Amino acid sequence: PQQNDRRNLLDLSGLWDFQIDPEDEGVAAGWFNGLEPARPIAVPASWNEQYQDTRDYLGAAWYVQRFIPPASWQGERIWLRVGSANYGARVWLNGVEIGRHEGGHLPFVFEVTEHVRLAAENLLAIRVENELRPTRVPPGNIQGGGLLAGFMGNYPATAYDFFPYGGLHRPVHLYTTPARAITDVTVVTDIAAADGVVHVRVKQNTPDGFGQVRLQDGSRTLDAPLRFADGVAEATLQVADARFWSPQDPHLYPLTVVLSDGDQVVDRYTLDVGIRTIAVEGDRILLNGEPITLTGFGKHEDFPIHGRGLDLPVLVKDYMLLKWIGANSYRTSHYPYSEEAMRLADREGILIIDEIPAVGLFFEDGPENIQTRLEQCKQQVRELVARDKNHPSVIMWSVANEPIPPNMMQRFMGGEAPPVDPATTDFFAQLIHLTRSLDPTRPVTLVGVHGCPVEWLALTDVVCINRYYGWYTQGGQLDLGAQTLAQELDALHEALGKPIIITEFGADTIPGVHSDPPEMFTEEYQVEMLRRYLDVAAERPFVAGMHVWNFADFKTAQGSRRPAGMNFKGVFTRDRRPKMAAHFLRERWVR
Repeated sequence: PQQNDRRNLLDLSGLWDFQIDPEDEGVAAGWFNGLEPARPIAVPASWNEQYQDTRDYLGAAWYVQRFIPPASWQGERIWLRVGSANYGARVWLNGVEIGRHEGGHLPFVFEVTEHVRLAAENLLAIRVENELRPTRVPPGNIQGGGLLAGFMGNYPATAYDFFPYGGLHRPVHLYTTPARAITDVTVVTDIAAADGVVHVRVKQNTPDGFGQVRLQDGSRTLDAPLRFADGVAEATLQVADARFWSPQDPHLYPLTVVLSDGDQVVDRYTLDVGIRTIAVEGDRILLNGEPITLTGFGKHEDFPIHGRGLDLPVLVKDYMLLKWIGANSYRTSHYPYSEEAMRLADREGILIIDEIPAVGLFFEDGPENIQTRLEQCKQQVRELVARDKNHPSVIMWSVANEPIPPNMMQRFMGGEAPPVDPATTDFFAQLIHLTRSLDPTRPVTLVGVHGCPVEWLALTDVVCINRYYGWYTQGGQLDLGAQTLAQELDALHEALGKPIIITEFGADTIPGVHSDPPEMFTEEYQVEMLRRYLDVAAERPFVAGMHVWNFADFKTAQGSRRPAGMNFKGVFTRDRRPKMAAHFLRERWVR
């Protein structure tokens, strides 16, 4: 949503009334009519670190906000948009339930035109719950948490190695649209010699009508007419001597779509367009027709107190640090990041591997649960592509991180791998096919853990693997780990012939702990492990990217393998202070 001369936007961020509901009594007790007693809570933010009794809370909690929309909204259609509610949400407005949504990290919208009182106080209530269930994506189980939780003995018992934050993590907005309105814009760019080609497809909520597409190129304005049939219109603009979007020159062209009725503008929507192409050719990734190598990180949306909630100063700081260290990319591990993060990546020239929350998927609890998770993943793919399809920074979709094959421990320990169940391969084939059907312009991948079946990796356009030789296996043996990595990379390339990105590699590093010679958990060991992995990759042109795990230390569940409930693999601390490895990478990457 955006504010302009035809649309209105009201941000409901701020202090809300809040109460946890451990007995799940709020619906029956009518908490959607107001909370008594209530305590204040900040939105957007996780609830976990704002109060002592909410840190490990898994269950339902209620948010209530009051607002007064202006009388000038009369005659407009009014919508409520929640940027992210983790994990499930039910929404009431003035005592009437208006909708439900399942799945954190992506926005959802309900029309509330008939329920809003203009120029009067309204009461909005959102029940959010973050229960861990095996049928969810990501999956979890309070009693067990699956293979990873059982192995790590962690609390809360997640099936993934990051914290199960709960709450309203991104802004909540009310916005208006006119009666005849733009409902979707899809922009696809191409390159023709020195020119840029911008294809625009627009949908509106009525079948017929006219409009226009305008692109601002410095002092020049390029425009093309739109003529709608069955609610859809298309146009193509040719930009002479275009500046092609890249990390070196992240140039953006403002593009405006207008709906018109005669000389009158009915609706207007503006977005920034980066003209660029992304393709896979043989074992290289091509940006604007030229090979590109990704340098960067896996990240997390995680910071003290606000948890996973949107924090714009931290976002700006992180992008400054990415530039400082010489990184050109990161993966949204292991869920979609905020829209603000995507827009800033467009502006700053950061390349994004955009990932749905399908982390820790497993296949050992029966076909019914597996099918439920598959449908959840498909919904997340649809929502993610719809949200992020127009961002030039997004160069690849990822449909899973470290899915766990049956017989995982046998595969992890090496030796003869058992045959993979074709049903598990079909699971990912369906997801990848769906993603390509929604967006044929970007490569699609999944990220494989050690022991990931090669049949799964063969489905992808780019082979992405997480490897920890020298840490989880061959711990303390850096030279042996580098040798094993080199052998596996060569074997994968010979088998698949595709670009390979190592999307995770790293070592837990307690800040300020040192040793000579390097030992595990010291800053020296982290530097030497990163050095060896980067050296192995540099000798292999088919390695198209190296993403260190992790950009910054992040909170996870408590367990004997996670001191202080933290994953310390960051090259920056959780509050963004550099470790030795950050300076090493800056020397390596900044040219």
